[in-house]
Amino acid sequence: MQNKDDNDILDDITDNNNENLTEEQDEEVTPLIDEYDEYSQPDEEEISPEEYYEENYEPEPEPVREAPRKRKKKKRKKRRSRLPGIIILTTFIFALSVCLSLVIIAFGRDMLGIGKSDNTHLIVIPDGATTVEISELLKDEGIIKSPECFQLFSRLRKSDSSYIAGEHFVRPNMAYETIINELTTIPEEEQETVEVTFPEGCTVFEAAQILEENSVCTADDFIFYFNSAGLGFAFENKLPTDTSLKFYKMEGYLFPDTYFFYENMSPEQVCQKIYLNFDNKMTPERYAKMESLGLSLDELITFASVVQKEAASTDTMLYVASVFWNRLRNPDIFPLLQSDPTSNYSKFVSAKMDVYDKTIVDSYDTYVSPGLPPGAICNPGIEAIDAVLENVESNYFYFIANIYTAQTYFSETLEEHEAYQEMVEGQVDEYIIASREAEREAEANEET
Repeated sequence: MQNKDDNDILDDITDNNNENLTEEQDEEVTPLIDEYDEYSQPDEEEISPEEYYEENYEPEPEPVREAPRKRKKKKRKKRRSRLPGIIILTTFIFALSVCLSLVIIAFGRDMLGIGKSDNTHLIVIPDGATTVEISELLKDEGIIKSPECFQLFSRLRKSDSSYIAGEHFVRPNMAYETIINELTTIPEEEQETVEVTFPEGCTVFEAAQILEENSVCTADDFIFYFNSAGLGFAFENKLPTDTSLKFYKMEGYLFPDTYFFYENMSPEQVCQKIYLNFDNKMTPERYAKMESLGLSLDELITFASVVQKEAASTDTMLYVASVFWNRLRNPDIFPLLQSDPTSNYSKFVSAKMDVYDKTIVDSYDTYVSPGLPPGAICNPGIEAIDAVLENVESNYFYFIANIYTAQTYFSETLEEHEAYQEMVEGQVDEYIIASREAEREAEANEET
């Protein structure tokens, strides 16, 4: 409530007094005022309305104002921004789209053989093999990447019951349809089959001559493709990376056996069949023995090639191998293997070189260089390989063989070895003399 000013208060007092007067009193208002003036004491101080107000008026107490109540503001729920969620969802959809696109592209490239190797692979389908088994075989050989996709494609083409057992040549860069056509088509008998036998201990050069003589392929082409390697077989992963001292990189890996080829066959396909045979012969059991003896695959084949050339018969291979094992394990006493066949191969290498390299030539000669040669000196058979892996214990450090009688003599000491050597030389001389007399008799009988 607001405070009134002094004049307003005075007017209020006058009004209040007037309201209490009767009508008669109203008529005498003016005289009373005059009488008031007449009877007023001059010596008394006049009281002004202001003073009277100050002395008699008590202001009405101001009502206590209640403090305004603070309204509780309702907390508004903050709206979360949808932007992060939208970004995450968009990113997820984009990433999923990219992944699906990459998968589709990958399967498409695999189905069409795009960007894949053009190396020929020899696939052998077993009798009664199912599409699932064939697809897994193709994957293991690196021909396809998705067996499931191949199975679906084969089912759509209705080829599941049309696969032909036997040997087939396929390439990774072939489309699925081309691969299926190859595996389901009987080859036309236009080319004549050629049977070729590579004997134990033959060299790559000699094998190439045999192939050319049988019109399979030219010798030079075969040597080039055979030594190029990289045909995708498991044993190739165990080959050494440094072949700088080798004359023929893949000497020793042409497994001696009987093969069936075609006339004018692709050299690459010829190499595929030979590589496959070697890969099959090197079983997990043989690899396990090899590793237990601390040999690499190249050392095993090189070792076996020396045994193959030195042994006069398969019966003596075990002890021929034991002699070289004993020498290799005692390099302080026997620093050199001293194998005559290695010297002969060294001479062969020297004769075939376009540019003579003494380091390579000497590295093959075990009368000059210690340890095993840098590579095989021939292609050993399975008996020679197993003889090395058998690791028969003996006390022999020497041996000598009579090449005419195929008899081998083993000895522990040099003195004993020299005695056998003298005996064998006498046997050889007797054999030569007897052969010459037999030839003369034969010629005389022809003349008569």
